[in-house]
Amino acid sequence: MRHPARREATELPAYARTRSLEQGRQAGVMSGIGRREFLTMATAGTAAAAIGVTISALDPATALGAPAMTGNATPSPSPDLGLKRELRAMWIASVANIDWPSTSGLDADTQKAEFLHWLDVARENRLNAVFVQVRPTADAFYDSPYEPWSKYLTGTQGQDPGYDPLAFMVEEAHKRNIELHAWFNPYRVSIETDLSQLVPEHPARQHADWVWEYHGRLYFDPGVPAAQEHIQESILHAVANYDIDGVHFDDYFYPYPVDGHVLPDIGTYELYGAGFDTIEDWRRHNVDHFVETMSVRIKETKPWVKFGISPFGIWRNSTTDPLGSETGGQESYDDLYADTRKWVLEGWLDYVNPQVYWQIGLTVADYAELVPWWAEVAAQSGTQLYIGEALYKVTSGVFTDPDELTNHLDLCREVSRDVGPIHGNVYYSAVHVPADPQGAMSKVVADHYQHPALVPPMPHLPADPVVTPVLTKARRVPDGVKVHVADIGNKDARATSFAVYRVAGAADAVDTNDPANLVGTFRAEAGRVQSWLDTSAARGAEYTYAVTALDRVWNETDPSQPRVTER
Repeated sequence: MRHPARREATELPAYARTRSLEQGRQAGVMSGIGRREFLTMATAGTAAAAIGVTISALDPATALGAPAMTGNATPSPSPDLGLKRELRAMWIASVANIDWPSTSGLDADTQKAEFLHWLDVARENRLNAVFVQVRPTADAFYDSPYEPWSKYLTGTQGQDPGYDPLAFMVEEAHKRNIELHAWFNPYRVSIETDLSQLVPEHPARQHADWVWEYHGRLYFDPGVPAAQEHIQESILHAVANYDIDGVHFDDYFYPYPVDGHVLPDIGTYELYGAGFDTIEDWRRHNVDHFVETMSVRIKETKPWVKFGISPFGIWRNSTTDPLGSETGGQESYDDLYADTRKWVLEGWLDYVNPQVYWQIGLTVADYAELVPWWAEVAAQSGTQLYIGEALYKVTSGVFTDPDELTNHLDLCREVSRDVGPIHGNVYYSAVHVPADPQGAMSKVVADHYQHPALVPPMPHLPADPVVTPVLTKARRVPDGVKVHVADIGNKDARATSFAVYRVAGAADAVDTNDPANLVGTFRAEAGRVQSWLDTSAARGAEYTYAVTALDRVWNETDPSQPRVTER
């Protein structure tokens, strides 16, 4: 419900009216900062060894995840058309072949070609990350000893697709310097109800006592410890064996409630629920425990791999809980048993990506109410905040204004300035990006993504000691300007990628804080000498270039000495 009296009494903009920050402090909910500070301090020894890298963890502004990294950068949103530091991503869904592969049973070469198309779409729209669903229904898009190959690849569960999709996806995304977050659905076993349709070796058939049916689908019971352990081992196998940048969960924990259907877990509660007053509290504990232990185990396996969740956009309504948002919709805390606010405040997540899939001004779930609510919550622990955007609702006609999404990003900039940092936006789903319904995505790109952007760094993740590169030459060639770079770090200090900046004419320096000067990034290859072709350079024009080096979590060195183009 809205409260006009509060609107008149506050000096904050309308979109910034939330109450979680001060009440959270009074309630002592800052406990998660301890773990995040510990992680930052634990990696500081490695980071401090960096030569020529400004360590953002020592900067109070960036300690909250602000986008600045180099010493002269600013965490404030740029007035220019875009930000230098923001995550821009799209979800690529595989369940029911929503996005990729376009249908099951395609041969390996066709599947690969389709995925390369989605990477081309990402680059054309200046996105820098993809979240790809690799475990849609307790099956795998990777070579797993725990679960069978997905039927969404070959049409037959358990059938080898003839290549390793996840290995291929990671390699090709990294060639383009795009982050790849592997998206796992934890509990869903099948979108059908017949266990016999699963391959005999499927863990759900081997352990039928781990599984129950709800509203026409099969799920692992979140209350069975052995089932939780199996799920985590399956995910951690992918973390250990593939060079993924992140582990990503969506909004599916306990299934969304359906009228007339009751969760069939009373027996599990009687077996494992000792010490909990209600079955609801026990269910929330099950999910909390899963999220917390997953967080710890990912970092134990690979400390640099990010862990993020994209929850339903409403934690609780303020009419239910004074710490909630001024909304009136379904609540993840009560309906999905997902205490998403707690996960953020406890520091269990590197990023939270709430699905704020509603328009500005919608009474029951106003985008302009929810975004600042999440910004305040995330700022309390330094968890990075990305906002999930419903591009599909432009296609379906729910969003009638073609400016809806670009207006969302305008509002995110304002909330970043006035409430707490928002580090990017993620679009659902991939198929709608090139479809560009009503020109909505084109407007987002034109208004906000005119220039490339670097992924925001995370100060608590371990930094590599990369060094400022040497820009040896910027030479004009028929197709543009070829930039030659020398990575002078030792074998333990090699850059993961490089960022290229450019200004018109001959100049003494290049401002690497100005997002308009960033013309591209490229992944490092083997060897010290690297090169990159700037195809956007105007024929015959003179430019001055500078280059920085980036480690695998996007910490950035100071810029090289500038170079003017040579003929």
